[in-house]
Amino acid sequence: MSFIKKFIELYSSSASKDFVEKLTNRLKTTSYKKNESIVKLGDNSSKFYILKEGIVRSYIIGPKGKEHIKILHKGISVFAPLTDLIKKQPSTLIFDCLTDCEILEGNFYELFTPKNLNLEFSSFYIKVLERIYTTSENKIYDLSILNATERYIKLRREIPNIENLIQQYHIASYLNITPTQLSRIRKEYYSK
Repeated sequence: MSFIKKFIELYSSSASKDFVEKLTNRLKTTSYKKNESIVKLGDNSSKFYILKEGIVRSYIIGPKGKEHIKILHKGISVFAPLTDLIKKQPSTLIFDCLTDCEILEGNFYELFTPKNLNLEFSSFYIKVLERIYTTSENKIYDLSILNATERYIKLRREIPNIENLIQQYHIASYLNITPTQLSRIRKEYYSK
């Protein structure tokens, strides 16, 4: 099964052959190296991305220069500076590769604007937006309800080998804790 077909099946149980072909023809595969930027702060991007392999972080830089990871994109996932694409403004988020990545890129405005959306594309677009929204809601919930240790354990369940893939300070930033707090949590976690 092709990657595109597998990706589409995550969002739609019945995609037509025509839909799969149209989407495939509008995507370009690109490889990025670890630490390479995909979208920089202030970029006027028109692209959306489908992560095939690797880990990408989307983050902001606070007023004091501290990086705050919003989402770790992993597995098969879609990402983009979506708010900025919708508002047609420069990107307020930064997207960097934390590992080597293979990514499919497509033009957001070619695929997901009203003049180009048929029923099947509209339904698919809604499903993608629902997944993006749910991911953001889950992160807000985790930060609001779970303590730092619980967030760490949840992240390890989602990406069991996370500590072998990305830097500790990225893990701490994602969990919204300091590297020192992460070190304490890890020490306690591994002593059990």
